[in-house]
Amino acid sequence: MNPRTSKINRETKETSIKAAVNLDGTGKTSIQTGISFLDHLITSFAKHSMIDLTVKAKSLDNIEHHLIEDVGITIGAAIDKALGNRSGITRFSFASVPMDESLAETSIDLVKRPFTKITLLIKRTKIEGISKEDIEHFFSSLTQNLNSCIHITVKYGENDHHKVEAAIKSFAVAFRLASSSDKKRKGVPSTKGAM
Repeated sequence: MNPRTSKINRETKETSIKAAVNLDGTGKTSIQTGISFLDHLITSFAKHSMIDLTVKAKSLDNIEHHLIEDVGITIGAAIDKALGNRSGITRFSFASVPMDESLAETSIDLVKRPFTKITLLIKRTKIEGISKEDIEHFFSSLTQNLNSCIHITVKYGENDHHKVEAAIKSFAVAFRLASSSDKKRKGVPSTKGAM
């Protein structure tokens, strides 16, 4: 496989986001969004997907929703770009990850056909200072811009923090496996000959 790296700079009147990704890394991160729980979720994703990820984000309008959304968009776009034509990858994967009393599952197809279904079962209006809708929106912004078919489902749980963390980790593990090199595969993993 060729090096699977990319850099994306997203500049709007609302935010300034820079992201760099190496899909064949070791889980090294440098995440600076100014929102501690968001940093934690992104760090967990990179660590468990074994990608190197750098994110430097700045809000220009002091609206947290815009920053969270644009961080998700930028990371998703950077990963999509790094995947290239997706030749030689495993393509499909599934992961189930527990966190204490919570259990989350992710099914993923890295086909270039975006569809996402995210079910987090969040009960509280806020988790670690971030609104429920902004956490859900981060997941959807990230997965939609990754340009793939992704289903993330929290099966059950009591603690909302645990549910969300299990969800991001199941997504990470599934992505790691789906994006990994398939030694038996030559070319694009599709009967169409293109993703």
